[in-house]
Amino acid sequence: MVAVVAAGCVTQKRMTYMRDADAAKAEALNAEFASKSHTVIRNGDALTIFVSALDMEAVTPYNLPTVIYAAPGSRAVQTTPMLQYYIVDEKGDVTMPVLGAIHVAGLTRVEAQEAIRALLETQVVNPSVQVNLINAKVSVLGEVNRPGYVGMSGDRLTILEALAAAGDLTPYGKRDDVLVTREVDGKLEMTRVDLRSADLYNSPFFYLQQNDVVYVSPNKVRVISSTNAGLWVSIVGTLASTAAVVVTVVKPTTTVITK
Repeated sequence: MVAVVAAGCVTQKRMTYMRDADAAKAEALNAEFASKSHTVIRNGDALTIFVSALDMEAVTPYNLPTVIYAAPGSRAVQTTPMLQYYIVDEKGDVTMPVLGAIHVAGLTRVEAQEAIRALLETQVVNPSVQVNLINAKVSVLGEVNRPGYVGMSGDRLTILEALAAAGDLTPYGKRDDVLVTREVDGKLEMTRVDLRSADLYNSPFFYLQQNDVVYVSPNKVRVISSTNAGLWVSIVGTLASTAAVVVTVVKPTTTVITK
């Protein structure tokens, strides 16, 4: 009963996202998006790097070999080749065939492509480079409908897109208290964002980076509901035990008289 009454107190104002957004604010923010929107490569990231050109034989030495393998315990060979990947080392480098170590940490995917292409231009005619992050993901936890990992399939992922992929907030999630944690240069950074405010777009955490953690805090309704649920279970258990004792004590005995 308490939870039902409390739920009725949750107003539409508290549930609405970006309630103060308007066209003027959007126009003022557009200029800032370009510098914030792209995922930056970090140490430990897994990258696929594929070099191509009109003369594919000329770029073969610059590519890792594709792998055709058999599953463990099976003689059946996987016929679809798998492109191998690079791991960005602790120095922020990847080591490519022929080219050697290339520093990519701190660059966007597009910037890394351009840096590698510039190195190849002195050796290959009209080279093309494709770089992709294959392990980029964020974690979404707390009061969402589908907590778990959300993959970053493109160059950017906003906090709103991550929450949408997690099934949106439950009615018990605090829209004004969403915690985002991020590791930057080996140090943990965190902030709390308010989904109800258009100022969300100004936050450096609006665009997520790989391995960010988004946690949606429970509101008072959830806390009250959870507390009372435990209380009622305890009360019901106690009453049941008491009733059993009373029945045992007052249960009438039957005396059988034989002649």
